[in-house]
Amino acid sequence: MFSSSLLARARPRLGRVTTSTRCFYTTKTASSNWARNAMLGGVISVPGFWWATSTREDVSDVPRLDTHSKEQLISEQGLSKTQVTEIISQNAYSHAVKDVTGVTRYDGTQVASNSPCEDHFFHGQFASPWDDGKQWMAWAVFDGHAGWQTSELLKHQLLPHVRDSLSQVGSSHNGSAVPQDMIQQALVNGFLNLDASIFKTAEDASRDKTMPLAERVRKLEPAFAGSCALFSIYDSVTSTLHVACTGDSRAVLGQQRSDGTWEAIPLSVDQTGYNQEEIARLQKEHPGEQTMIKDGRLLGLAVSRAFGDSRWKWSLDFQKEMRERFYGPAPLTPRYDVRTPPYLTAGPVVTSTKIDLSRPSFLVMASDGLWDHLSSEQAVGLVGKWLGSAVENGNNKSAPSYKPLDFGDFKQGTKERFEDGRTTVQDENAAVHLTRNSLGGNHHELVSGRLAFGSPFSRYARDDITVQVVFFNSDQKGI
Repeated sequence: MFSSSLLARARPRLGRVTTSTRCFYTTKTASSNWARNAMLGGVISVPGFWWATSTREDVSDVPRLDTHSKEQLISEQGLSKTQVTEIISQNAYSHAVKDVTGVTRYDGTQVASNSPCEDHFFHGQFASPWDDGKQWMAWAVFDGHAGWQTSELLKHQLLPHVRDSLSQVGSSHNGSAVPQDMIQQALVNGFLNLDASIFKTAEDASRDKTMPLAERVRKLEPAFAGSCALFSIYDSVTSTLHVACTGDSRAVLGQQRSDGTWEAIPLSVDQTGYNQEEIARLQKEHPGEQTMIKDGRLLGLAVSRAFGDSRWKWSLDFQKEMRERFYGPAPLTPRYDVRTPPYLTAGPVVTSTKIDLSRPSFLVMASDGLWDHLSSEQAVGLVGKWLGSAVENGNNKSAPSYKPLDFGDFKQGTKERFEDGRTTVQDENAAVHLTRNSLGGNHHELVSGRLAFGSPFSRYARDDITVQVVFFNSDQKGI
């Protein structure tokens, strides 16, 4: 069972950055007003111009160029262990769950690589779509690409679309149990309805010449950009977790065995050009297009399902029109042989899993920025170690000795992905714990080196990383 002390760990203290502006002004007098008016009229003399534009303050407001702040000196010397922790924890959150049967707590964090970050997410509880007075929960990760606009829209619109689709199914059963296959199809319909809405909104805006240009552009952007979607919904009455996946974000369930070890149960499968089922589906839909999938990519795109991504869905003629009229993305031709769009669907693959509340279990959801460095089994093992270990003091505990490193060493035998020897447990938040270990764990130089890059160079070292960890347990165990 989960230790109550471990699951009651304090939430991280989140920092807030504020900015301020200084209002520069000159005291208004009759003389200064006259001088200003005269200056605007072009009749003021040079001495008068100096007098009208000078300040009446005794202290100069000119910035000093011969000083260096402590922060500048630190940044030149690299990232300290404390700074690394601040970076991976600054967007962290942790919530204890009190009124949803079966869910104890969930943690999350996000570390950006792109600027602005192309990942978005949501989490929380909501009223059951069956209108039975019960509370359900949902968590979602949206991995955007070619922009943040699609993933941001999904953050606000996916749950309402899914809930509406589920409500329609529930109302047709008049309070009786809704079959699992109908719930899964409702999730698929919710995804497809939202993607259809994105494109209808964009197409309608492109034709409506009475709409202001700025508004039309904003309505086109979610179709131009793209996003994966990983959505988990928990039915607290049946203790069933439904996971819908579009793209290559991933969900895995960690479940404790009777001997105390942890089993990794996949709840989604990455939808890419390396997935044989996806390849077969696409070849069936587009027969004879032999060059459609190459090096694991669909006409250059890393995923085989996604929201938005108009270049893989609109006809070439319409893409060219959008390019000319609204600076839309350049069509994929002539680099790729585009014959029979659409090639992408936003329809998810859905799994439904009954959570066994008699044994400890947890859900890990993350964008591919985490999975670039961790396997599903490694992620489950790391959370298991986090549950079973006291948190170390990362600044004082001695780590293994590592030789000086640069990224060229990855080709000389140094492991780029996670390895057990780098495991460290020093974070109160399980999602932060996974993020730290995926970036290098106790190898501070590797972690700090990856985090030191700013956008756009950071994309060579890491992707946007968004992680959520949800803990399940029985409400009868006093946890």
